[in-house]
Amino acid sequence: MSELIEGVAAGVPFVAAAPADPAAPAALLAGWHLMDEPSSEQAMAAAVPMAGLQAWRVYLGLPLSGARLPDGGPEEVFRRASEDAVLNIFEPVTAQAADEFPAALAELRDRLPGATGPLGVFGGSAGAIVALEVLARGDAAIAAAAVASPVVQLAPMIAANERRFGVTYSWTERSRAVAARHDYVDRAAELTAPLLLVTGADDDIAVREPAAALHAKVGGELVTVEGMAHDFPPGSAGAAGVDAAFSAWFSRRWRG
Repeated sequence: MSELIEGVAAGVPFVAAAPADPAAPAALLAGWHLMDEPSSEQAMAAAVPMAGLQAWRVYLGLPLSGARLPDGGPEEVFRRASEDAVLNIFEPVTAQAADEFPAALAELRDRLPGATGPLGVFGGSAGAIVALEVLARGDAAIAAAAVASPVVQLAPMIAANERRFGVTYSWTERSRAVAARHDYVDRAAELTAPLLLVTGADDDIAVREPAAALHAKVGGELVTVEGMAHDFPPGSAGAAGVDAAFSAWFSRRWRG
């Protein structure tokens, strides 16, 4: 993988990888990591480098992660999630990341040489919610999007976490409203850019079925990576599958 540039754009930590030809105009791909592995911008860059594209690949850090962990570190994030995963984690992380993206994008366009081409967004799991939210809001002209292990509907993902951690989530009127807002099957009409959905064959049905339902509504492509569950750590077969799918997808979009 080429040497990464690390920095902060409009308060958002990022790492960026240069396009195949640094002297030529390039597309800009901006995306967000998972809360599972790869769980940082550096790890996402290692897992999904998309090398060889004529594009700047920019990996943005999520709120409540990395350099922006709260006092108490990961344990504090887990504590907040155990109290209310929807209202303490999913809602604030998604809202803040989507809110801060336009200013970060403007600064990245200015700072990255040649980053004048079309914009693509990508993400995995919690980062996929951000990518879908940014796409749905329409604050930026997005030419294509790609999401892996995507949380397309929040409510089924909470149910999956109940099974995973042996807990029961107590829904409230407010948290149900948040889940409804992050139901991108219902909001499919707002997702106007071509969309690639990548799921693991071994992932929970709470991810695979909503992804298939969204694909049925918006078209684009749905790719299944055999042997992959939800996360895809750098160097894993799952990461290689996601990287290959993302790379091929964005390469075709730019050629088109």
